[in-house]
Amino acid sequence: MKNLKMSIAAMLLLTLSFANGQEKEKMNHDHATMKMDHSKMMNMNNDAKAEVILTDYLSLKEALVADNTKKAAEAGSKLVASFKAFDRTAYTGEEQMELIEIIADATEHAEHIVKSELDHQREHFKVLSKDMTDMVAITGTDKKLYEQFCPMYDGGTAWLSMNEDIKNPYYGSKMLTCGKVQKEIN
Repeated sequence: MKNLKMSIAAMLLLTLSFANGQEKEKMNHDHATMKMDHSKMMNMNNDAKAEVILTDYLSLKEALVADNTKKAAEAGSKLVASFKAFDRTAYTGEEQMELIEIIADATEHAEHIVKSELDHQREHFKVLSKDMTDMVAITGTDKKLYEQFCPMYDGGTAWLSMNEDIKNPYYGSKMLTCGKVQKEIN
C-alpha cells in the first residue's frame, strides 16, 4: 500500500512537472509571438511613416504642377517634419546608412523649397525626386507609382506620380504634359 501511495505521488509529481513544462513552453511561445507581433507593429508604423513621406512628396509635386509657390512651401514644410519623424531602425544596417544619406539630402532640399521662389523650388524638387525614388526602392510602398521623365528640364529629369497621365511639375502650366512614363513601380 505504501508503494502504491508513493507510485501515485510520483506519477502526480511527474504529471505536474510535465504540465508545468508545457505551460512554460507555451508561455515562451506566446512571448515569442508577442515579440514578432510587436516587430510587425513597428514595421507597420515605419511603413505608415514612409507612406506619409510619399504622400507629402506627392502633395508637393501637385503644388508645383499647379504653379503654386505657397502650397509647395507648405508641402515642403510637412515633408521636412515627416523626414525628421521617420525611424530607420527596422531596416538593415546597410539600408539604414543609405536612408541616413537620402533623408539628410532630401530634408535639405525640402527646406530650400519652403523658402524659395517657384523656379528655385523646381530645381530642388529635381534632386528631391531622385532621393524619393531611392527611398521608395528601400522602404517599398503599397501605392502604385509611375516614374515619369521630362527630357527638356535641365537635361532631362524624373519624378514620381500616382497617376499615369503626365502632369509636369517642372514646367507646370507652360508645358503640362511634357514627358513620358519611364517605369511603373509596384
